[in-house]
Amino acid sequence: MVLAGFALFIIALLIIGMPVAFTLSLAGILGIIQFVDMSTLSQVPVIAFKTLNSYVLTSVPLYILMSQIMLTGRVGSGLFDLGSKWMGHLPGGLGIATIFACAIFAAISGSSVATAVTIGAMAIPEMLKRGYDRRLVVGSVAAGGTLGILIPPSIPMILYGTITDESVGKLFMSGVVPGALLTLAFVAYIVFASWNKPREERASHEAKMKSLRENIWGLLLPVIIIGGIYTGIFTPTEAAAVGTVYALIITFFIYHSITIEDMPAILRATIKTSCMIFAIMVGAMLFGYILTVLQVPQALMSLVTEGHLNKWIVLIGINIVLLILGCVLETVSIILITLPMLYPIIKALGFDPIWFNVVLLINMELALITPPVGMNLFVIKGISEDSSIQDIIVGAAPFAVIMVLEIALLCFVPGIATWLPSVLK
Repeated sequence: MVLAGFALFIIALLIIGMPVAFTLSLAGILGIIQFVDMSTLSQVPVIAFKTLNSYVLTSVPLYILMSQIMLTGRVGSGLFDLGSKWMGHLPGGLGIATIFACAIFAAISGSSVATAVTIGAMAIPEMLKRGYDRRLVVGSVAAGGTLGILIPPSIPMILYGTITDESVGKLFMSGVVPGALLTLAFVAYIVFASWNKPREERASHEAKMKSLRENIWGLLLPVIIIGGIYTGIFTPTEAAAVGTVYALIITFFIYHSITIEDMPAILRATIKTSCMIFAIMVGAMLFGYILTVLQVPQALMSLVTEGHLNKWIVLIGINIVLLILGCVLETVSIILITLPMLYPIIKALGFDPIWFNVVLLINMELALITPPVGMNLFVIKGISEDSSIQDIIVGAAPFAVIMVLEIALLCFVPGIATWLPSVLK
């Protein structure tokens, strides 16, 4: 009953437009006053400090800074040009180029919204101009952008590791194979949907090599980050610093696409996004403190373990809840609110936490392209004003089905997510 009251209170605050961070913080503080005592309010700054006092979290603003540098430096447009030169002659060639450009830029930026904006601004007008179906165009960019949270580096993976104390390096590696598989599945659908459509002329060998030479520096960034982590040269946190320095070097001195005058705007955007994430983290931890005091996680675990519920039924229920939450909240909020309760349940049921990380993030990808609050749907609407929101939703629907099928495949073959992390041992 108490939990239902809290849920209604939070929903009411969100409906009237209060930011998620302040909603969760207010719920936590009022919970302390109501269920503990006023003197415990002195623990609020302590909880906030402990939440953010983590070495791993220093990588969050660095990855965001790296993303902003590459976004401002127009690296994504170069990646799309590279893809169109090498794959434009295939069935749905520009669509394939779009998905691969999204996958590569996702590995650079770790941000789904940044990926959708960067690649979409270049790909959508080009594909429409060449006669591609509008729904396929906007749907492929919306779905391709979601790869930003699955292919490492991924900020949600860092938050998952911070909350659960799982190795961020292994979490990063767990997304590589599923991310590649999802990318190929998207490509396969585009080829199928475009098989009978007119194809582009094959680019000359000279044009292909010229595009490769121009964009090789951007392609090397994910190789450096993932390769460095995999080989143990540096940790995921150190990789964020290395990637940021590398991004600055190539955009300033090689591509010449950023100047000193661009840095204040880049830093402001980085600070704004970082503060938003950290504020939500503090709010979620305050709310989580009250849930712990009320023994909500323990009650949920008892319900699952003592009720002798089939673990797959529980997992299906969790996926449904995550999908529903994804329709009304954004990714970071969902992870921070639900994971402290879901993690012990997942472990008690015998599921691999590294594997569940991938299942959770694919659910978050679904959230990005499901109405009414699918972030990527509105991002694509913003950069393609001639496309209706209905076109974008319909266009993204087949890709959403592919994501659901990948979740099912992961349930049958968990090694897709766990094999590469196990090699790290």
